[in-house]
Amino acid sequence: MPHVETEDGAHIFYKDWGEGGSPVVLSHGWPLNADAWDATALFLAEHGHRVVAHDRRGHGRSSQTWHGNDMDSYADDLAQLLDALDLRDVTLVGHSTGGGEVVRYVGRHGTSRVARIVLVSAVPPLMLRTDDNPDGLPLEVFDGLRAGERTDRSQLYRDLADGPFFGHNRDHDVDQGFRDAFWLQSMACGHRAAYECIAAFSATDFRADLAAVDVPTLVVHGDDDQIVPFEVGGRRSVDLVDGAVLRVYEGSGHALPDTDRQRLHDDLLAFIDG
Repeated sequence: MPHVETEDGAHIFYKDWGEGGSPVVLSHGWPLNADAWDATALFLAEHGHRVVAHDRRGHGRSSQTWHGNDMDSYADDLAQLLDALDLRDVTLVGHSTGGGEVVRYVGRHGTSRVARIVLVSAVPPLMLRTDDNPDGLPLEVFDGLRAGERTDRSQLYRDLADGPFFGHNRDHDVDQGFRDAFWLQSMACGHRAAYECIAAFSATDFRADLAAVDVPTLVVHGDDDQIVPFEVGGRRSVDLVDGAVLRVYEGSGHALPDTDRQRLHDDLLAFIDG
């Protein structure tokens, strides 16, 4: 399997599909892996783009390092992947935690290799409620995730898949296959990596990173997102990126790459090729 070895010895697994066209790099959500983007990667590759999707450190087929389960390390790993493959004119697409990863990449490494950015149901600018972020989610929400991770993470992932992740607890009828795939990918994540990543996606402040974005940016968010509420994520992110375009998916939840697949694919292709 193709891997890039980082400066600290971690091995980052990646898929490299298609050929020609400007490259697209897909970053996945917690606690999934590159497989979560398979349908999107196939679609974009079949429409003429080179598509790279990697497993974040600690997730899927990448190294389960004890250290480095934080957003700076994720961003640096992404930078080493882009450097190793010498990718240029890249479209970075991040779903949920992946959106934080690509934004932190810009904050730490700039946009010399980046043509545009897409944030899908993404965690920036800051999920956690703090004194200067009073509209964020209370700490108890994330402590509950951590408790579930320690107590019975298998059941936690089933509960998320059957509930808020896909919006199956609303009026949305989500296929069993999607929910099973979520559980399977989640169980492939390292236990410590999954636990530590909860702090990374909830408590990392991306506001300065968003202000550093100087390339065209598309923000896509469902207004019934129960994981990253629209008013906490997409609504606020678009206000912090100069010229960003917002697409609100009315009535949609968090898992747009699955539940709103064709609409998202059409929007991605139009933005990348536009």
